[in-house]
Amino acid sequence: MKRAFLGEFEEVVLLTVAVLDESAYGVTVTQEIEQKTGRAVGFSTVHTTLQRLEEKGYLASKMSGATAERGGRRKRFFTVTAAGRKALMEVKSIREQLWDALPPQTLQLMGG
Repeated sequence: MKRAFLGEFEEVVLLTVAVLDESAYGVTVTQEIEQKTGRAVGFSTVHTTLQRLEEKGYLASKMSGATAERGGRRKRFFTVTAAGRKALMEVKSIREQLWDALPPQTLQLMGG
């Protein structure tokens, strides 16, 4: 079985699309990441990552109709695919295994 390899930012973007569900497009993904992480991210960085995740098959996109507030431009909405859900579950499982493997004294030193 081929494992999914996601970079940290790819994981954050993929999770954010999943959280936003049907309202995930470049601007909302960027805003949500900044709000949840307190980390300033550039729209172009998010946009590039969304495209890369779509190329990997973890996201699918569709264009919406034009809107007046966007000067007649359309939005590209993203959704997580079955492969994307699988990748997220694999990453979550690996992280949980690593956290569970930490010796108790390590967590005490970390203030946990």
